[in-house]
Amino acid sequence: MKALIIGAGIGGMTAAAALKQQDIDCEIFEAVKEIKPVGAALSIWSNGVKCMNHLGMGHIMDELGGPMHNMAYHDGLSGEVMTQFSLSPLVEAVGERPCPVSRAELQSQMIDWWGRDKIQFGKRIDKVEQTETSVTAYFTDGSTATGDFMIAADGTHSIVRTHVLGYQTERRYAGYVNWNGLVDIDENIAPADQWTTFVGEGKRVSIMPIAGGQFYFFFDVPLPVGLEEDRSTVVTDLKGYFQDWAEPVQKLIDAINPDKTNRIEIHDIEPFDTLVKGNIALLGDSAHSTTPDIGQGGCSAMEDSVVLGECFAETKDIVAALKNYEEKRRFRVKDLVLKARKRCDVTHAKNPEETQAWYDELRIEKGDNIIEGLRNTIINGPLG
Repeated sequence: MKALIIGAGIGGMTAAAALKQQDIDCEIFEAVKEIKPVGAALSIWSNGVKCMNHLGMGHIMDELGGPMHNMAYHDGLSGEVMTQFSLSPLVEAVGERPCPVSRAELQSQMIDWWGRDKIQFGKRIDKVEQTETSVTAYFTDGSTATGDFMIAADGTHSIVRTHVLGYQTERRYAGYVNWNGLVDIDENIAPADQWTTFVGEGKRVSIMPIAGGQFYFFFDVPLPVGLEEDRSTVVTDLKGYFQDWAEPVQKLIDAINPDKTNRIEIHDIEPFDTLVKGNIALLGDSAHSTTPDIGQGGCSAMEDSVVLGECFAETKDIVAALKNYEEKRRFRVKDLVLKARKRCDVTHAKNPEETQAWYDELRIEKGDNIIEGLRNTIINGPLG
């Protein structure tokens, strides 16, 4: 049995690892010649770490995961602590720690774990043909590949998704722009072992530690879609958007390197129920493109892969296994997309009164409600 894996990102690599555990051969095809991840880092919550452990790549999380032991929200303008608490109760409740990681390092190490020379780069898929017993991928360079089934992990702009669904999906602008990057840890900005978030005016500034003595940072600003991007004015732009904000925010803006700061207009896609067509399955962002507001984008791709492997452990009937995968994942991924969308709207003041109520709640929050929300998201994953 041979699987074609379209995409060598987090979804594609974890899918290959899961299928390898079931003794299924995989050929991996990646569109770009050199992977340049969108975004500097990402938060892999405990459910994602459990998936990586299950797939034999837990050592990567151990090496790359930052020491995020506490969590705090601050008033963006005054700098006042709104709530601050330990994440230890969460770790104790779910049995694994969260791991903020460098996205580039994570993808690179996953590729090296598989074998970089075993992945075919520069293979951008153009179209797909399938029969009851095979799938053929046609690439833009004129080459083709045929396998028994296909796992399409080709991202939010997925070509294969259109084939599976039978229609072109539209990405939905979430209403805000995100700037992100890495800086050296500076405890004048935030504690080195804490996820620190400044909120106010429907904006957000967040800092979390990754390995190697660095902070992952991001700035969120509600803005119209399609504004011109000029990397040379990043610092000036952020100084303008956050001109009255607290001193740690100003220090962070002063510390960033504009040439290594990403600017992303955040989108998602309306959830859909069809993840499979015969012997082709969608996985990761191609199946459930989400905003990053609950930190579950990468985790949900890892969950997909674990479930995919479990389904092939139950049966080697390809169509039955993929149909089972779809049934086990479609409600979970829809829930995560909509939960992220709801959090996005509250965080970014789609309804200012609702956002102000959230700020007020944070000032009396002891951590229990936030931890319970995180716990529920984590334990509802395939590994509990």
